[in-house]
Amino acid sequence: MTPASAPGLNSAPFKSKTLTALLAFLVGWLGLHRFYLYGKKDYFGWLHLLGGLLGLAGLMLLTATQLGSLLGWALVIPGDISLLAGFVGALAYGLRPDDKWNAQFNAGKTTQSRSGWTVVLIVIAALFVGACVLMGGLAMGFQTYFEHQAGMSTSLAQ
Repeated sequence: MTPASAPGLNSAPFKSKTLTALLAFLVGWLGLHRFYLYGKKDYFGWLHLLGGLLGLAGLMLLTATQLGSLLGWALVIPGDISLLAGFVGALAYGLRPDDKWNAQFNAGKTTQSRSGWTVVLIVIAALFVGACVLMGGLAMGFQTYFEHQAGMSTSLAQ
């Protein structure tokens, strides 16, 4: 019996490119796409989860303090990074050629992942929503900064 034909050697389950891109798009900030692909031992998946939860705590703190908490702004940063990394992951996984995907995640399996219109629509949605989130976050951050600066100059003038 050769090592390649040993039972259980390639017993990893089939990995769907469409499901991975969808998970990265919908809940990429929690790292579920990483856990789907690499399992519970994936450090980047845990970093996604930690960043996402910190960002959620920061968002709740900012909401409670009407954007006045410095700690809230600091906690939102890892959450934003995790959120945007999820959208970039959806793009990267969705745009990867099928032969490269199957060589990495489905090598030696009878079932191979094949892209279709679903993956194309997920990539388009990830690009659109990711760009809107990025631009909205930047606009809100700059607006808050300039409002704070205007408030400081008004209080100094009095």
